[in-house]
Amino acid sequence: MSTRAAVFARACDNRKYVKGQDNVGEALSRAAGAPLIEGNRIRLLKDAAENYPEWIEAINSAKQWIHFETYIIHQDEAGDHFADLLAARAREGVRVRLIYDWVGALGNASRRFWRRLRQSGIDVRCFNPPSLDSPFGWITRDHRKMISVDGEVAYISGLCVGQGWVGYADRGIAPWRDTGVEIRGPALADVERAFAESWAATGPALPAGEYSLESIPDAGDAALRIIAAVPNTAGVYRLDQLMAALAQRTVWLSDAYFIGTSAYVQALRAAAKSGVDVRMLVPGANDVPIMRAVARAGFRPLLEAGVRVFEWNGSMMHAKTAVIDGQWSRVGSTNLNRTSWLNNWELDVIVENERFARKMEEAFLDDLSHSTEIVLNKRNRTLPITRRPRRPKEIGARQAATGVMRLGNVVGAAITNRRELGPAEAVIMGLGGAILIVISLVAAYWPMIISVPVAVLCGWLAITLLIRAYKLRRRSGRGSRRRA
Repeated sequence: MSTRAAVFARACDNRKYVKGQDNVGEALSRAAGAPLIEGNRIRLLKDAAENYPEWIEAINSAKQWIHFETYIIHQDEAGDHFADLLAARAREGVRVRLIYDWVGALGNASRRFWRRLRQSGIDVRCFNPPSLDSPFGWITRDHRKMISVDGEVAYISGLCVGQGWVGYADRGIAPWRDTGVEIRGPALADVERAFAESWAATGPALPAGEYSLESIPDAGDAALRIIAAVPNTAGVYRLDQLMAALAQRTVWLSDAYFIGTSAYVQALRAAAKSGVDVRMLVPGANDVPIMRAVARAGFRPLLEAGVRVFEWNGSMMHAKTAVIDGQWSRVGSTNLNRTSWLNNWELDVIVENERFARKMEEAFLDDLSHSTEIVLNKRNRTLPITRRPRRPKEIGARQAATGVMRLGNVVGAAITNRRELGPAEAVIMGLGGAILIVISLVAAYWPMIISVPVAVLCGWLAITLLIRAYKLRRRSGRGSRRRA
């Protein structure tokens, strides 16, 4: 049995699945790759002001284990506080396991920070650090954000740990807007199952039989799906498109780094044209200066179809949420872009509960009251209805990569003429043209600057392919001998 299969076989198999679902429910389960689980209690938590205190209380109450998986714990005031709490619990005998992402940690936390945690007794693992035998393996990231404690409570959210989510009151910088949930009940088994898979991907699997989740009692009346996405499974992507197609009244979305695929954009356009109230809330103050123009380049086809787009007026809107028809909700780590949908390890909770959906709708409408709507003017350009104050920006590598993706999409569309481009995309095409001119001049006057990196990369890829081919050949040979 493979490592992953072994993890799945022994990890938390106490799920109270809903049987006899209607055709829609069965379609949702198949699209998500996750069954519906009854008997849970779920609580909506807004921003760090509501999430962090609950996390801290759960950590302090832990008796057996704490499983903490996050894109990054920033080495700042908030990060140091959580590090001290986790270290204290580890010294008291609680088994603390922590997974952080290598790319997320770049420039945000030092080796000394992680070494201090390990020395305190925390089992710390880094997800997918660079490897010589996988030149582009670093593209796959662990973007999940979750905490689980003793099989009693778990938290799934879009929040990492850092002072940005708390805000900088002395500098007049407001907290980041973000959303998370608290979960109690049988669905905790699937949350633990997701952590077990991530843990096995970073080293030895969790010890068999270390803890039991075979008898988690019902805690409420909410039915949930836990979607633990790994690269190329696309559970949330399929579900997002399906829900856009099934929606009859409302599709309300919040997203931090929206770069919709053509298929998803068309799904939202079709819903809006058929009379569904489709609204999207995105950041107004982006993490990199070019991101506002980059993001707006994708708004025009949505606005033309009747989708309403709003920009958050605060320092950063980082939530990844959806609420459909006042019945179905999603909260978690997945952004509406190809990287999150298809390439990352992500974790989301899908809730089918009208009471929870009403709270999601109330929170969304409150957010819109602190946002600026984007509209098309007579020249078909995207403009805000009202002028917004500028907010401080914080640059991040992942957000820069998102901008590069949008730039590539627009330049590709311009070259291949595969879709109509609008005035909002002129800035991006101009930027792409300028970059290409710079590259061409460098290649003409200093060819070694271009040729040497290309030669090194090609050689690296060639050696990697040869090594992998040799390993596969040897593995195949051993299998043939065993069968003989």
